[in-house]
Amino acid sequence: MKPRLILPVLATLVLVPCLARPLTRPVALRRLDVATGRWIFHGRTLKTPFSKPGTWTWQADCRWSAPDRLFLECAFDNVWNGRPVRSLVVDTYNTHDHRYWHYEMFESGAGGAHPFASALTLEGPVWIESGGGGSKIRQRIVYDYKTRSRVTVAIELSRDGTHWITVDRGIGLKVRP
Repeated sequence: MKPRLILPVLATLVLVPCLARPLTRPVALRRLDVATGRWIFHGRTLKTPFSKPGTWTWQADCRWSAPDRLFLECAFDNVWNGRPVRSLVVDTYNTHDHRYWHYEMFESGAGGAHPFASALTLEGPVWIESGGGGSKIRQRIVYDYKTRSRVTVAIELSRDGTHWITVDRGIGLKVRP
């Protein structure tokens, strides 16, 4: 074999099997596919013992991480009562503990030293992020996917983890896949 052909042949022998390897993406991640795309949310903060009335909007751009599609990444550009809040959300399924997880990191609106992490429970079309809210107050965010392009969202707080008060309520519409 000619010396100048050896390198391309060796590269082919090494790279082709690596490229042909199937992705080992957990089937459980398919349940998160509904959230991909660009979403616009509109909602309101209700008058409760925990909150004052107001309005909010969220713009979320969600896509799968490349090249393995293991992490659903959502860039949020929110406005809460006129105050901007920008964050990056990552949702995934952990094959070690067999649970879904939600992580959120803030560029503005909250301190960067304290990212939000919570368990994510999927019950059919309903997703529940549980956690946060402080040491004495529990918080959960409930998303109910009515269709692949429409979701309702409620943010609820509780002092005991049993009785929940809705403090925010809204609707999200997918405007681009």
